[in-house]
Amino acid sequence: MSLLHRVALSFVKNLGPVSAKALIAYLGSEEEVFRSPTAKMTRIPGIGDKKVAQWNFDDALKKAEQELLYIEKHDIQPIFYTDSRYPKRLKNCADSPILLYAKGNMDLNPQHVISIVGTRNATDYGRLLCKQLIEELQQYNVLIVSGLALGIDVAAHKECLKHNIPTIGVLGHGLDRLYPSQNRATADKMLENGGLLSEYPSGTIPDRENFPQRNRIVAGIADATVVIEAGIKGGALITAEIANSYNRDVFAFPGRLDDKYSEGCNFLIRNHKAALLTCMADLAFSLGWEKADKAKPTDQFVLPIDLSKDERLIFDILQQHQSPLAIDDLTIKANMPMSMLAMNLLNMEMQGYIQSLPGKTYKVS
Repeated sequence: MSLLHRVALSFVKNLGPVSAKALIAYLGSEEEVFRSPTAKMTRIPGIGDKKVAQWNFDDALKKAEQELLYIEKHDIQPIFYTDSRYPKRLKNCADSPILLYAKGNMDLNPQHVISIVGTRNATDYGRLLCKQLIEELQQYNVLIVSGLALGIDVAAHKECLKHNIPTIGVLGHGLDRLYPSQNRATADKMLENGGLLSEYPSGTIPDRENFPQRNRIVAGIADATVVIEAGIKGGALITAEIANSYNRDVFAFPGRLDDKYSEGCNFLIRNHKAALLTCMADLAFSLGWEKADKAKPTDQFVLPIDLSKDERLIFDILQQHQSPLAIDDLTIKANMPMSMLAMNLLNMEMQGYIQSLPGKTYKVS
């Protein structure tokens, strides 16, 4: 696959991740997206003339050439959504980015991932909760994700560094800068065991609208999101709402009724948008986690829990048949439009769950 075309896709103006994935699934590859005539693209369900008219593929290729020079020079790793390194939990979210830029030493698909979010105006109470939670989390071989902002975010990253827990900061700008700059020393240390992640190319400044977009990665990359301390408005509650929309677990520590930086947590708990969290045992019990020293290896077949609902349906249909199924039969049995089926089949094949065979037939790997 062409890295140039993968990076270029992310530079096509007004081309969102859902449409980009549909183009690849329908046309067969990233290169074909740039080679195919516009008339062919307009026939793809959900695309149409208006969208195609906004896309400037030649300009995107020129920008991608410059970006490739930058990432090679600065040891940045581009991770496309079909790569095995791409975070599988995030991949199941329909609006997940098609391309991520990573810097550091990170495993984006460990056994356990927790996102920790909270106010930029952390109190001593919030920092103490963060410290206690992360001290207990080290028993579970967990990756901690946050946004490397002031307050709770950076407190979580610093506690991870103390306890040698891998931690990743998701940024709302390109990897050629760091905002806020006060966290530079922490970010540099994180590169040794974790690192920095962004969907934005170099040159992207930390605009206000980037951070809600960033929050969907923080929510989608994890098994659960923990809100340590938060006001009634702000990024922490946005992240919690997004996590709920992804059907991910959300937990919140309660606070005093008169504490404005606990209003958000109390609101989430009161409205059943977050489970009440009082200690690590609550979190581990809800998620069904075992401590690292008690976990037992197994040789049994592991169900494909990383599949979406539609992908699981396709997997079950293929598993029930001893012989490979043609794509025409699959679309009937799954009662799924051909365009959606093709995109799901591509995702499943990239993850190694199914195999494509001659004659557009498929079987379980």
